[in-house]
Amino acid sequence: MVNKGIVLGHIISQDGIKVDKAKTDLIVNLSPPTCVKEVRSFLGHAGFYRRFIRDFSKIAKPLSNLLAKDVLIYFFEESHEPFSKLKKALTSAPILHPPIWGESFELMCDASDYAIRVVLGQHIDKKPHVIYYASHMLNDAQLNYIVTEKEFFAVVFGFEKFRSYLIGSHVIVYTGHSSLKHLLSTKDVKPRLVRLILLLQEFDCEIKDKKGSENLVANHLSRSICDRKSGSGISKCFPDEQLYDVHPDPWYTIIVKYLVAGRIPKGWTKNDKDRFFHLVKFFVWDDPYLFKYCSDLVFRRCIPDHEVRSVLSFCHDQACGRHFSGRKTAVKILQYGFHWLTLFKDAFKYCKSCPRYQ
Repeated sequence: MVNKGIVLGHIISQDGIKVDKAKTDLIVNLSPPTCVKEVRSFLGHAGFYRRFIRDFSKIAKPLSNLLAKDVLIYFFEESHEPFSKLKKALTSAPILHPPIWGESFELMCDASDYAIRVVLGQHIDKKPHVIYYASHMLNDAQLNYIVTEKEFFAVVFGFEKFRSYLIGSHVIVYTGHSSLKHLLSTKDVKPRLVRLILLLQEFDCEIKDKKGSENLVANHLSRSICDRKSGSGISKCFPDEQLYDVHPDPWYTIIVKYLVAGRIPKGWTKNDKDRFFHLVKFFVWDDPYLFKYCSDLVFRRCIPDHEVRSVLSFCHDQACGRHFSGRKTAVKILQYGFHWLTLFKDAFKYCKSCPRYQ
């Protein structure tokens, strides 16, 4: 990506730094509002950054006129031009800004009945700036979540989506559901939420309550009209983040098949079955992850073979690793909440192959 001139969503060339279109597709594909509520929501979003938009009141006046009493809800042609101007302003500098490393990041999260929207930003010189707009359509199972679960899922989606930005940085999360602040310290939670809570433990995050009337940006995007069948305007991943590489089945495939469908391989002897049934009772499947309940009473996520080397590299020779011994590296992996069967053996082997450690 660096050779191609793409660094965390910004295209670098001789002409300067340009924003990758994937970061702004959500705004670019916004359709014109069709009711008073949508007009008010869009103006609230744009008004949040009005200090960066010259003559904002003048540009937005045709849209504001649609909010007057007894006005027919019809998007007149004279309103299309200011709508397009405001959209262009929301997807360009100075509102859109590259990340400033060392400063706190901000996640503005909100969930509607059918979608979640997350906006990654920073306060630079006490002024709010946008780094990335992201969205996700809820599937049929997620549509049945209660409000708290949807709001919490929006927060977790933001951390998974922007992991490359947020790992190792202080993150302030703004959400419209005050109960999320107490969810992390509550012991009695649903099994479905346990996995989500575990995923947040590796981040330095601070959750702040911000009701929808104040969280204007995410609140507008989460309620924008979108075709659920086609999923138009929805971008679920970073450009080039998927390599379309075919990996072999993970080591825990048999365990997952048993937990999901109750199937075990044919031809096993009684000893094989007894050994397997003793092992499998320590595993919990929460789609799409498998967790093991370890002897220290901690649930750890099982990772497939193709992710092992990246975890070892992160915990040994990157910034948080400091080239410690194989045992300390393995302990650090366990502290981060990962598990696989040959963890200690692979950690010792990896350290032996590290020139700096030797």
